[in-house]
Amino acid sequence: MYFMRLADFQFIRPTFETSQAETLNWMVDAHTQSESLKGLNENEISLFRQALKERLLHVGCKPDRIEKRGHILADYLHRDWHKMEIYRLNESPTGKDLSVRTKVFEDYVDRIFEQYYPEKSSHPDDLIHVSCTGYVSPSGAQKVASKRGWGHKTTVTHAYHMGCYGAFPAIRMAMGFLNSSTDKERTDIVHTEICSLHTNPSMHQLDQLVSQSLFADGFIKYTVVKKTNRTHFKVLALSEEIIPDSIKSMTWNVASWGNQMYLSKEVPVLIARHLRSYLERLSDKAELELDDILEKAIFAIHPGGPKILLHIQDLLKLTDLQMAYSFKILKEYGNMSSATLPHIWEAISQEAPDKTLVVSLAFGPGLSISGSIMEKICGI
Repeated sequence: MYFMRLADFQFIRPTFETSQAETLNWMVDAHTQSESLKGLNENEISLFRQALKERLLHVGCKPDRIEKRGHILADYLHRDWHKMEIYRLNESPTGKDLSVRTKVFEDYVDRIFEQYYPEKSSHPDDLIHVSCTGYVSPSGAQKVASKRGWGHKTTVTHAYHMGCYGAFPAIRMAMGFLNSSTDKERTDIVHTEICSLHTNPSMHQLDQLVSQSLFADGFIKYTVVKKTNRTHFKVLALSEEIIPDSIKSMTWNVASWGNQMYLSKEVPVLIARHLRSYLERLSDKAELELDDILEKAIFAIHPGGPKILLHIQDLLKLTDLQMAYSFKILKEYGNMSSATLPHIWEAISQEAPDKTLVVSLAFGPGLSISGSIMEKICGI
């Protein structure tokens, strides 16, 4: 028996980065501008702004938890609504529609694939494109494979719209592809998440304010191989389950203006109720004892937000050291949807000692629990 291995993490930062404090202020102004299109007078606008600011400060992610977020749009840098690429809130309370946002996604993602695969790059046997923030056919992955003349060498697969846990299905696909033939040696996985395209300033509900205060853009590439001498993660176990009676708890649906998330207040309760038994089954797959894992492993938890990290830390009685990388990536970059866990893995691969066990968890619509147990192996 041989284990699959994850290696060669490479991330590309978005064009712009803005402090969380600045972004929250922009959100207040954007929501106020959107609401003003209803014909409110100056006093009504002022009252709305103050109430919205108080709600956002109450439920939104604070700057002590997220310092800055990356974004590809210059829109977030100013308030000249008539000059915006997407958020022309002088014309419409939602900004530009999904067709315009999709074109922005397409153009930027094409450039990302060009950066990852310049001329004379070696070709992977399979290339998996992961995203839940934009879908275009042909995709950036297909375009770069065609331009480089890999059409008969590289198979492109799309792993779309699974949300924050999208890395795990992609890894399962990669493992299946590599197992399908002795001739296959390498599968590349590329995540392109442009969450900044999917803000709707006309939606002032608390769950929308929470999500708008969390999400950021992120791009990362890594490789799944059968063997390597480089620093890597050895995959010991993978598992994905759907929690019973939870289908309405989290949704990620396409609307006319963009993609819209809904989060129920019961999500933490459902996770708490099912997480321990899930981890027991995951540990059994890795032929390890859960109590040993809970004591020794680093936990790479997808940072849906600081509250979910703190909730899981308390639930599993984990130390701050075990959770450090999850909080670190949230603070430095925000929630980059499916690209976030690979960013956490990249940081662990750079710093953690040899033979470190890494337990990874992410949650998504379904309500799905996805996870892995891996071992970090230092290269020669």
